[in-house]
Amino acid sequence: MIAGCCLLLLLAFAMLSGAQAQTLRWAARGDSQGMDPYAFAEGVTHNLNSLVYDSLVEHDQQQRIVPALATAWSVSSDGKTWRFTLRRGVSFHDGTPFSADDVVFSILRAQRPPSARATLATRLGTPVRVDAQTVELRLRDPNPAQLEMLGSMLIMGRDWTVAHGAERVADAGKREESPIARQAMGTGRFMLSSREPGVRTVLTRNPKWWGRFEGNVERLVFLPIDNDATRTAALIAGDLDFTQDLSTQDVPVLAMNPAIRLLTGPESRVIYLGLDQFRDELPDSGVTGRNPFKDRRVREALFDALDAERLRTTVMRGLSVPTACMASAETDCLQTELAARPPADLERARALLAQAGYAQGFALVLDCPNDRYVNDRALCVAIAGMLSRVGVRVTVQARSKTQHFPKLRRYESSFFLAGWGGVDDPQFLLDSVLHSVDPVRQKGDANYARYADLELDRLIDTAGVEMDAPRRAELIRAVQRRVFEQHYYLPLHRQAITWAARKNVRAVITPNNVVRPDWIHID
Repeated sequence: MIAGCCLLLLLAFAMLSGAQAQTLRWAARGDSQGMDPYAFAEGVTHNLNSLVYDSLVEHDQQQRIVPALATAWSVSSDGKTWRFTLRRGVSFHDGTPFSADDVVFSILRAQRPPSARATLATRLGTPVRVDAQTVELRLRDPNPAQLEMLGSMLIMGRDWTVAHGAERVADAGKREESPIARQAMGTGRFMLSSREPGVRTVLTRNPKWWGRFEGNVERLVFLPIDNDATRTAALIAGDLDFTQDLSTQDVPVLAMNPAIRLLTGPESRVIYLGLDQFRDELPDSGVTGRNPFKDRRVREALFDALDAERLRTTVMRGLSVPTACMASAETDCLQTELAARPPADLERARALLAQAGYAQGFALVLDCPNDRYVNDRALCVAIAGMLSRVGVRVTVQARSKTQHFPKLRRYESSFFLAGWGGVDDPQFLLDSVLHSVDPVRQKGDANYARYADLELDRLIDTAGVEMDAPRRAELIRAVQRRVFEQHYYLPLHRQAITWAARKNVRAVITPNNVVRPDWIHID
């Protein structure tokens, strides 16, 4: 099997060896999970889709919200009605004109379960067509993060999507495959030329795109290469031009290579452990009739047993910032006492476990991706070792993200590694991860721990409609404190990101870890 995978990679490299200077060969640790923008809420998947599909607004290189398919907008005095003027003269890749009908269709499609963006899309309000070039979003409550959330809504062509039998988003949790998993038709800067899942995805520049290319990439070849050593070797050999995923041990080696350019910066992503607090009995724990994670003392004991500083210096090789705060944006934590994560305290952890009735510990299975976060599998193995010191016996099960995240969505994991980030406004995380599961209001869709806390929900809901910035900031801080006090999740760190490219490739690194080939220049 390994030999077959290597042969495929060698064939792919050979096919690309004669590539023109404007072809960017980009490799990442894992593949996109499909071309349906709303089937999965996952970083690489969204990144590739956002090159094919546009949103109404987007981020510029300074991470400011700027016009995209919408050229102007206004909001009513009560904050409940947003009006958007759409860009004229835009067409989809097949020549179909873009209009307000496509915006209304896309947002409604994203709002309906099992869309992975349902929580976010529901907050945008009801989309209404005013005329062909004007759309209103009518909200029940004000949304201070409206524009930030709207930037994640990719606009699909109504007629094309319906014609391909994809009016409804496929349910990834039930292993349904979308009819458009390997097809795409957007208005974006690149067009999908071909997709071979697990092998490569090829995009070509859209010559009729409404925007301005600041780079010279004409063709993009995305190659999922799970093995860190293979990916790094291909970059050094010149078989790749760029990768956003580096093993931390490869960073100092590449830094000394004159043919390689490194870009490093902080990422707006928190890596954390989740614990099932819903089931009455944890499978494979050795504990019958009880769920240890329902006891706050147990959750706190596991937090105390984790040495995030040691993870930073060993597994992460210094490329992380330990945190006690569940937030995707750095400023959310810097304003609280949770900015610095307390050191590990094994004695206290053992005492808490004993108080909870688990002096002899118990067994756990830790579900972990092996191709999503920086050193994710190694991180899980190190965590297992740390927890063993307090009697918690952990078996690590590492899988591809294409298996890991659907398992979480099916609520089949008792103990798991996950991450959240890529956006500046914390309401994304508050509504999706920290809020209790509420299918009616489309909240808590990523709360795979399945705890419920009415007071926490109240704080989150209030922050989500508070338009006064200082008052809202205090509400968000109160949310962070309560999550920490109850240890609903066990935050570990914010990972730093390092991109590597051949010396002739100039790219713009962003804290959301999104690759924009239209900003990349190949000399």
